[in-house]
Amino acid sequence: MQHRISSFLFTLLTLASSLHRSSSRPEPFALRISCGARQNVKTKPTNTQWSKDFAYTGGRPANASISSYIAPPLKTLRYFPLSDGPENCYNLNRVPRGHYAVRIFYGVVKDPDFGDEPLFDVSIEGTHVYSLKSGWSSVEDQSFSEALLFVKDGLVSVCFHSTGHGDPAVLSVEVLQIDDKGYVLGTNWGDGVILRTVKRLACGRGKPGFDADYGGDPWGGDRYWGPDTDKIYQHALVSTDGKPDLDYTLDVEPNRNYSVWLHFAEIDGQLPRQGKGMAGDRFTALVLNKTVPVNGRSLTITMHPTKGNQAFVNAIEIFEVIPAEYRTSIEEVRALQALKGALGLPHRFGWNGDPCVPQGHPWSGVDCQFDKANNIWVIDGLGLDNQGLWGSLPNDISKLHHLQSLNLSGNSIQGPIPSTLGTIISLETLDLSFNMFNGSIPETIGQLTSLRTLNLNSNLLSGKVPAALGGRLLHRASFNFTANAGLCGMPGLPSCGPHLSTGAKIGVAFAVLIAVALIVTCSVCWWKRRQNILRAQKIGSRDAPYAKARTHFSRDVQMSRHHGQENSRTATENGPTLLS
Repeated sequence: MQHRISSFLFTLLTLASSLHRSSSRPEPFALRISCGARQNVKTKPTNTQWSKDFAYTGGRPANASISSYIAPPLKTLRYFPLSDGPENCYNLNRVPRGHYAVRIFYGVVKDPDFGDEPLFDVSIEGTHVYSLKSGWSSVEDQSFSEALLFVKDGLVSVCFHSTGHGDPAVLSVEVLQIDDKGYVLGTNWGDGVILRTVKRLACGRGKPGFDADYGGDPWGGDRYWGPDTDKIYQHALVSTDGKPDLDYTLDVEPNRNYSVWLHFAEIDGQLPRQGKGMAGDRFTALVLNKTVPVNGRSLTITMHPTKGNQAFVNAIEIFEVIPAEYRTSIEEVRALQALKGALGLPHRFGWNGDPCVPQGHPWSGVDCQFDKANNIWVIDGLGLDNQGLWGSLPNDISKLHHLQSLNLSGNSIQGPIPSTLGTIISLETLDLSFNMFNGSIPETIGQLTSLRTLNLNSNLLSGKVPAALGGRLLHRASFNFTANAGLCGMPGLPSCGPHLSTGAKIGVAFAVLIAVALIVTCSVCWWKRRQNILRAQKIGSRDAPYAKARTHFSRDVQMSRHHGQENSRTATENGPTLLS
């Protein structure tokens, strides 16, 4: 089935825009990344500046094999093996708010050990925009994809999704600012719409090229124009008197909306005027636009002269109108990223880009649900059982407010069970079995009134099971607490002794600490006193001989004095001794 468009049905969009651009306008923002490059490079013939590789989430650099004539002459690329995850991205920050063309060129790894051209899907800002088709490396305008979108949050995310047909390989990524008024489909059209470039033809030009090759306006996004060599008339395609209609047919994907843009310019006085007044004076331009739904696999554009015998056109642009995907809740994305880091998620999971979109490529182990009330995606299930996870469960898991099922069984996760789990009131299934969780079961788990399955068996848990969980068993809930040597207080578990509240446990611990401090202090004082006594005794024993000698000397002096006094007294009493 063909969908045919006649030129008189087109809506007039922009009239009399000058072909001579203003030199006073500032240069637009332009970011060009040479994937896999370790330093900045410049390419001929336009001396284009390319930044060294950055902002990627994974992958490996390699030498590039370029088969496309229009691809930039870069020597390296970045490829993403499946071992690095099925989703990998370039996350580009600090992009000024505005209207942009995002273009990605693809390549083939220059290595005989690699297979044929890879086939994979491409998304921009979470929206699937392109799927590489078999044979793309030998078709000029299939070696790249391009999309037009508005950037409002300063971030551009370009992701590559493996489909099992080789490792995605990317030669370059470009983010080029274009005029905010360019390609306007209507009021606020940038909200929720992405335009993917399907075809762009410079009619009457035999050689393909970019705007930069022909001195085009830099605010156009350095567009690539393919050739159309039929009926050349000074860069315009003109019909003949024998066949006044101009027809152009293009193969397209069915059941899509396409926006068609026709460019007309009075570049030569000999060209026929098409319609009322055409564009007016020479060297002025007219752009006509029409968006149509296409159910079949081909789109035919017909230009029929309404005045005169000939029709002409200077350029044709065709875009697919893609509704932009709604994104996942930012808070829940950050919670998953915190979980990824805390549990050492293997690289093979990827977990790059948006968890829920594109819908055909959600994160492994993540279940999503669309919240129609708020037009966002939310996480309602996590299945990461038997994945070799380790580390501890972060408190940020409580930010997964819509979680209904959480299965982390069969891993090596340690530490306590976060009490914040008790705030996820939607939780119905919680399986943390066969891990290394320790400590007590938080009382807040008993507040999960929707909980129907709770498996905490085969861990290192201790203490009394919250009483609120015991009552839940009467309502046909399935709980398993076995193989935890320290748990008590439930049927099938040991009975508990006197149970202390958390506050009482803290009080007891504080009292024990004070008692230990007192015992240590008394011991230190006793030890110091004992050392002083021993030191005094040692000094006394060292000075004992000297003290004994002094004692004997004093006694002898005293006895000598006493004996002399007695002799003097006797002599006095008896009188002087007479000599004979």
